[in-house]
Order: sequence, then C-alpha cells, then structure tokens
Amino acid sequence: MCLVLFAHKVISRYPLLFLANRDEFYDRPTAAVDFWKDTPSVLGGRDLRMGGTWLGVTRDGRFAAVTNFRKGFAQKKNAPSRGRLVSDFLQGNETAEDYLRQLVLRADDYDGFNLLIGDPGEIHYYSNHSCELKRLAPGFYGLSNHLLNTPWPKVERGKSELAALFTTGQPPDSEALFAVLAERHIPADAELPDTGVGLEWERMLSPALIISPNYGSRSSTLLFIGADQRIKFSERTFERGVEAGTVSHEFVIQPIGSQA
Repeated sequence: MCLVLFAHKVISRYPLLFLANRDEFYDRPTAAVDFWKDTPSVLGGRDLRMGGTWLGVTRDGRFAAVTNFRKGFAQKKNAPSRGRLVSDFLQGNETAEDYLRQLVLRADDYDGFNLLIGDPGEIHYYSNHSCELKRLAPGFYGLSNHLLNTPWPKVERGKSELAALFTTGQPPDSEALFAVLAERHIPADAELPDTGVGLEWERMLSPALIISPNYGSRSSTLLFIGADQRIKFSERTFERGVEAGTVSHEFVIQPIGSQA
C-alpha cells in the first residue's frame, strides 16, 4: 500500500477514519476484501502470492496496515513478506505494543516498511528505518513510502483535503473520501522526492491514484471505526485506473470470547 490518510480521534462519532490506496503490479494475484476462510475473524483483501495483506481489521476491532519504504529498486535476498506483518498481527492475540516490541528484534530481516497497528482506542506506528515506536496523538496523519507525515506532495495534499472535509464537525460521506484517494494531481518536478528510482518513476508514483501500463493503484479502501462499536469497511477496486466495483462490509465489534 502506498498512500494512507487517517483522522485519529478528530471527531467523537468516529475515533478512527482511515483511507488507503494499495499500489501494486497488475499481475500480482489478489483476493478481494472478505472474511478469511482460515481466520474468519479477519476482514481484508489478500495477496495470493505470499498470503499476507496490506490492510485488515478483526471482529474485535484490531486493525493493521503496511506501506513499503522506497529506497531505490534493490531488495534483500529472501526477505520475509511485509504483508505478513499485517496478517500475523491480525491472526494473533498480542497487544499492539507487545507485537511491535517483538518485531523490533527481527525488523532488519525485512525490506523497508512502515507499520500502523492498533484498535479503536489507540494507534501505534513503527518503521524499520526510523526504529522508533510511537503511540499516536489525536490528529490528521499521512503516510506514503517514507516515514509518517513526511511532507511529500501527495501526502500533504491528501491530509489537507481530508481535514477540509471535517470542517462541519460531521464525518464526510464515502464518495467525498474516495474522491480524495482518486486525486490525479502530478506535482512539478522540483517538488518530487528523490527515492532512487529515477525521475520518470517519481512522476508516475506522485499522484494519489497511480495509473501506468504495468503498475498502479489496485484498490482504494475506507475503514470507519465508530464510537458505537460499529465498523464499516469499503473497498473500491480498479483495472488500470478504471473503477471495477465496490464491496462493503459492516459489523459490530465483538470482544474476544463472545465471538461465535
């Protein structure tokens, strides 16, 4: 996943409102969002090559999301899948803090990543490039393929557009949020980051919604976690930039032990 925007405890009705675009090569096999057959408590899409996911939530209200940290095209040989960082947390029963403390001990095994995990009450962030565990304060946040709130153009633009939708004190509607994720603005070359992939790639990767012949935004996701303990999860998929459908799920959080 390459763009995450979220509002954490900004309005009382929704302690968490989370937006994300997943960018990936078009030929990477993917399962659409659903409850997993091997772990029915987990809701999310799934990478069918490695078994992990980029974003998911559980019936007891825990969630996790990952983005890659971009530093050229080089990758570590035999590095574990970063998508497993999300699925392992969702399929386990550790607290976010305990999970991250254990992850720190093996974080260097992975290619660069940013991980957001938590529940309706708190969000924790960790990157194996900053090596700092953070519990996030209320506010608006943005994350792409560098550290949290790095002021890349699409991160700053996305945060600003998201914050503008909250000026009434009410949660924005889903279509307004999907529109933020569908932004196709390409900044001037002088504003682009230099992550070691060359100017042509930096331009292609610069919009919120990425479209290219072989790589692009495969899906946009909205995750609402409400103060009423209700979770709404909507995934809009794309085929080379063309909208291909939207799937939504809604359920009430069930504490561990009360789930059938």
